[in-house]
Amino acid sequence: MDFFSTENIVSLLTLTFLEIILGIDNIVFISIVSGRLPANQQKKAQLIGIGLALVGRIILLLTITWIIGLSKPFIHVNQFALSYRDLILIVGGLFLVGKSTSEIHARIEGTQHNKAPKKLSFGSALIQIFILDAVFSLDSIITAVGLSDIVLTMIIAIVIALGIMLIFMKPVNNFIQKHPAMKILAIAFLIMIGTVLVIEGLHVHVPKGYIYVSMAFALGIEFLNMLIRKRTTSPKPVVKRAVNQ
Repeated sequence: MDFFSTENIVSLLTLTFLEIILGIDNIVFISIVSGRLPANQQKKAQLIGIGLALVGRIILLLTITWIIGLSKPFIHVNQFALSYRDLILIVGGLFLVGKSTSEIHARIEGTQHNKAPKKLSFGSALIQIFILDAVFSLDSIITAVGLSDIVLTMIIAIVIALGIMLIFMKPVNNFIQKHPAMKILAIAFLIMIGTVLVIEGLHVHVPKGYIYVSMAFALGIEFLNMLIRKRTTSPKPVVKRAVNQ
C-alpha cells in the first residue's frame, strides 16, 4: 500500500484516534501512581512512564511476527485454548484490579485515621507503571496490526497519540488530584478496565463501545454533582438594606 494513498491516510487518522482512546487508561493510571510520589518526583515519573510506553510500543511493533504468534494457543483444556496473549491480559487485568482495589482501601483507611495514603518509592512506582505499560502496549499494538499493514503508519500513529498524552498529562493529573471524588471514579474505571482485560483473556469479547459509554455516563453524573456542589457552597451575595435618615 502506498504510504500517501487515501486509504493509508484514513487508516492513520483512525488508528491515531483509537490509540488516543486506548491511551486514556495509561494517563489515568500514571496520574494515580505518580500522585503517590513526592511532588518533586511526580513529573519525572510521568515523563518516564510515557517514555516507557513509547519505547515499548515501538519495540513490539518491530517484533510484529512474534506479537501475532502470541495469539496461538499453547495450552488446551477441553474446548478452552490459552495463548500467551490471553495469559498476559489475564495477569495484567488481575494486577490492575488488585492495584486499584488497594488504592481505594488505602484512601479509606487514610480517611478513617485522618492521614494521607502511604507514599510510594520512586522505584516501586516505575515498576507498576512499566507492568501496566506492557499490558496496554500489547492491546494497542494488536489494535494497530488489525488496522494497518504499514509499520511506519503504526509508529506515526503511536507517536502522535503519546505526544497528545504527554501534553494532557499535567492537566489530567492536576484535575484528578484536585477532586478526590473524581480520583475514586478514575480508580473505579481502572477496576472495570482490569475486569474487561481478564474477560477478554477468557475469550469473551466485550465491545469497547459499552465501556466508553458507561465511563462517559459516570463522568457526566460526577460533573453534574460537582456543578451542584459548587452552586450550593458558593457564598451568597450580601444585600445591604438602605437606612432611612
